[in-house]
Amino acid sequence: MNRSVFKTDNTNNELKNKDLHLVKADKENFWTLLDLKVAKEQENFVASNAVSLAQAYDTLADGKFVQAFGIWDGKTPVGFAMIGHNSEEYEDMAEVYRHSYCLWRFMIDQRYQKRGYGRDALKLLLAYVRSFPDGEEALWSTSWEPENKIAAKLYHDFGFVENGEKDGDEIVAVLEL
Repeated sequence: MNRSVFKTDNTNNELKNKDLHLVKADKENFWTLLDLKVAKEQENFVASNAVSLAQAYDTLADGKFVQAFGIWDGKTPVGFAMIGHNSEEYEDMAEVYRHSYCLWRFMIDQRYQKRGYGRDALKLLLAYVRSFPDGEEALWSTSWEPENKIAAKLYHDFGFVENGEKDGDEIVAVLEL
């Protein structure tokens, strides 16, 4: 089972959760990833993993880049993330998405929140993005609903800076790679 992807090597970015790692989404972990859920009050902030995996499948079928991951602490699945690169084209899309890697989806299961998994998972995802799996870019982008203060704080604390764009109603931010 060779599905683990990256451990971080960023200076000053030690993982609090030492066994945390990314596992590429596949037919072996698909159902497990579908079982991960955010808290009820967070459901309006992120699409379900079922929708995300369907979008990943559709994106790959169109010949575009996307990588979905399970976030695992040892043998326990604790979250889900999806990275895109030039993956979508739609009305009101932020311009920065055309020339950056995008943290398209990111969630930590409600049972595992407030344990440092979100911050540690971002470190692992950053290491993955910095490997430039679909070509080099200067930026990593993401977005969040304005009401999602927890996500805003997490991304700001990690170093994402709002760039003034919107993705529909969502706030867009970037991190230099």
